[in-house]
Amino acid sequence: MLNKFLSLLIRIRYGQLPIDVRYYYRHTYRCQLRQLKYLLKDYLFKPRYKELSFQGEFAPELQFALPFAYWHHKNGTLKSTRSSKYTREMYFFSEDHQEDFQTRTNDGNYNFEMPRILYSQNYDMDKWLPVPLKAQYSNDIYTYEKPILIIANRYNMEWDGPPVSFYSIELLAYMLGRLKDKFTIIYNRPRPQNITMDNSDIYDMDEFGWLQKEHPEVILMEDLFAENKAGARNFNHLQMMVYANASRFISIHGGTAALASYFGGTNLILSKKGPEHHFKCFEKLYPKFSGATILHAKTDEEVKGYIGTHFE
Repeated sequence: MLNKFLSLLIRIRYGQLPIDVRYYYRHTYRCQLRQLKYLLKDYLFKPRYKELSFQGEFAPELQFALPFAYWHHKNGTLKSTRSSKYTREMYFFSEDHQEDFQTRTNDGNYNFEMPRILYSQNYDMDKWLPVPLKAQYSNDIYTYEKPILIIANRYNMEWDGPPVSFYSIELLAYMLGRLKDKFTIIYNRPRPQNITMDNSDIYDMDEFGWLQKEHPEVILMEDLFAENKAGARNFNHLQMMVYANASRFISIHGGTAALASYFGGTNLILSKKGPEHHFKCFEKLYPKFSGATILHAKTDEEVKGYIGTHFE
């Protein structure tokens, strides 16, 4: 009944919008209404009661689940957290964190116990606090003579089809030719064995061999993990320790860009299409993670333009 009422409301208020974005508006209202039942617990009595469980994809976990859990931690109401494997270090503040899920699922994104899920017309959220991952994981191990620049790439299935937003070898060559003298460049594209997989297949772009041959000065994140000077307990842990010492990032939309946005500085994000554009996620949400400057490029040419104005 509630869904029918909300669907009618959205149809009346936002009927001119495409149908593939309208239901996200409905989700926002569901999330807001669900939180009303916790008003007394969260703001008056404050028992240690919140048991947060999330099995969704990496991006919405960083966008909504993790800041929601941190808000409850700071509020004194967090009891426990459950998530996918390799997440314990993300939830460093949780006294009882369990890595119960071996895979991430799309269905797991739809946890209406959180202030928001996926995309929203309103990112002015209560019960949401940015998690200080940079302060937590800053270290004196991953430091170099030149400042660090992270290039965080991905080459995955998107919307059940081929990759859309990614840094090709040609675009990587452009970046490296202009930036390698100024920065210590660390290239990061996690292999399937290093992360918790979801419903998106990871493809081979053959760039690792090209990098080793043409740009041996570029440091591979996977090589840092193999060496593991800092004793990282998993690949996610290592990423956060390396990212914490950087202030320049070039990333791809999704979890890749969300993680980079947690560490301040400047994050150039390539996103050629997606609901993020309609909902202005890169303007309204991503800067909230750490106060980072977010640059959204929609084309390869815009990436080149931002490199010239913000990185060279």
